[in-house]
Amino acid sequence: QVQLVESGGGLVQPGGSLRLSCAASGFTFSSYAMSWYRQASGKERELVAAITRSGGSTNYADSVKGRFTISRDNAGNTVYLQMNSLKPEDTAVYYCTARSCGPGSLCLWNTPDYWGQGTQLAVSS
Repeated sequence: QVQLVESGGGLVQPGGSLRLSCAASGFTFSSYAMSWYRQASGKERELVAAITRSGGSTNYADSVKGRFTISRDNAGNTVYLQMNSLKPEDTAVYYCTARSCGPGSLCLWNTPDYWGQGTQLAVSS
């Protein structure tokens, strides 16, 4: 049974930091490129960050470049999203996804194979 379980969301003040985690099970984690998406209320879902199977390459939305860092631990089957300098516009539900993908690629043209249930981030004073 495939599972992606996000955690770490919550309420944080503007300028603060938070780290999201996504624990994967039920599939060969190291064979999948991983991504984080977010969806704010009333807005379309957007890709936030992505990482290749090995973690050697990453990609970020312009809105989070320099503030967010995606990383992964293949031994622990976990992907992370470190979020710094948070802004109110970062408020959204954050989703972890997995794409079956060859090495060295992000395969962003493909629809994710698996999605987590999401974790809520609220940035507010």
